[in-house]
Amino acid sequence: MPTNAPTDTPTETPTDTPTDTPTRTHRTDIQLRFNDTDALGHINNTAYALYAEQGRVDFLDTFRSEGVYLILAHISLDFLRQVRFRDSVYVLTRIAKIGTTSVTLEQEVYGNDEVSARVRSVVVMFDYEAQKPTPISDAVRGQLEAYVQG
Repeated sequence: MPTNAPTDTPTETPTDTPTDTPTRTHRTDIQLRFNDTDALGHINNTAYALYAEQGRVDFLDTFRSEGVYLILAHISLDFLRQVRFRDSVYVLTRIAKIGTTSVTLEQEVYGNDEVSARVRSVVVMFDYEAQKPTPISDAVRGQLEAYVQG
């Protein structure tokens, strides 16, 4: 059964993308719960958003500063195949784009090592004290850049 321990995995970049360094992805293993299923034993569509959230939070927690957080502004999901209760599930997370105050993430939810859903989300660096978005610091930007998809 999968654990919730995250791992960072270098992946090969597409052959049509000229680069010297591979893009890193962040892996989060998902523990399926019986209540994630529908009457037919399939994982319910709403569970995919929770799996994406778990992968996103697991990944982004390492970049957070005191009092400043990356919060969700947008999410979209494309369902590609069914996942069943006993399948092995994990989420791979990488960065598509880093903006001034936001980060666009791409995620894939895998069931038994097959892509089952694609997720795209935008998170915004948010200062709760000031109640507004805040620029991503150079230090955090430097850490995030290793995960930018080529």
